[in-house]
Amino acid sequence: MNRKNIPLLLMLTAGAVTCIITYIKRYPVNVRLVALFAVLVIFYVLGSVLVWTVGYFEKQNEEKRGEEGEVIEKDSENKASGNPEQETAQE
Repeated sequence: MNRKNIPLLLMLTAGAVTCIITYIKRYPVNVRLVALFAVLVIFYVLGSVLVWTVGYFEKQNEEKRGEEGEVIEKDSENKASGNPEQETAQE
């Protein structure tokens, strides 16, 4: 799923739930609109924070995978070159 749609889906779902609850409880229209607006803003911000957090952790994981890949490549290069001094120094 495309991550840029997460805040929108979260916001619209919360808005739909708010509309249904305020309709069932028979709130006045102006109270419904204020509640809906507040819920939409809050859940959009929460969804944006969630997307940012997931992106941040994914970026960290990619950096770790890249570092592990470099270490594996260096180990295989040292073993392939037959340089025993570097092999024992790394172990």
